[in-house]
Amino acid sequence: MKILLVEDDLDLSSALSQALAPVGHQLICCGDGMEALVMARRQPFDAIILDLGLPSLDGLQFLQRLRDGESKTPVLVVTARGATEDKVNGLNLGADDYLSKPFDLSELQARLNALLRRSHGDEDLICGCLRLDLASGVFYNDMRPLDLSPRENALLRALLRSKGQVVTREVLHDAVFGSEGDTSVDAIEVLVHRLRKRIAGANVEIMTLRGVGYLVIDEAIAK
Repeated sequence: MKILLVEDDLDLSSALSQALAPVGHQLICCGDGMEALVMARRQPFDAIILDLGLPSLDGLQFLQRLRDGESKTPVLVVTARGATEDKVNGLNLGADDYLSKPFDLSELQARLNALLRRSHGDEDLICGCLRLDLASGVFYNDMRPLDLSPRENALLRALLRSKGQVVTREVLHDAVFGSEGDTSVDAIEVLVHRLRKRIAGANVEIMTLRGVGYLVIDEAIAK
């Protein structure tokens, strides 16, 4: 998952980034509510982890503006506020789930996976012999799990979600690198080259459409 973490506690942000990266999640961290709102409107995220106590724009205001803009991105509210009124307000404004601090990392992971399954209709992404198990975030070639880096995972996920449709390099760059400003769009070409080797034998082709983007197809259907 590509996750926007809206949290002004730098230590917690760092800890969550380190803990979730090994299981294929990419965290884009932001400690300012208004800045996070701009980010959420400009690029796609699989989920948002939202703290309520934020500078410039608090969590509830962020949530209200996000939903007013018709964003359907799943939001998991994580906060030290344990009052029932805060939980009710958050859920009424469009939060999908609520987790009080302190929390166990395994519970956070389970709730994130549940949000992703619900948002995508509880269906695994499948193309050829490739399958993304939404519960674990792991790609499989038939029954064999693929050893993909977080960026390769994010790239393949973005391509499979638009199976049969052209995805521009710019959209893929946002899905993989997010707000990282030191990477060019050309970096996607390098990742695609590596990914083709990773999925060899899966009956899936990643086609390059010069000047347009990339298209993933099931080789069996194409024939």
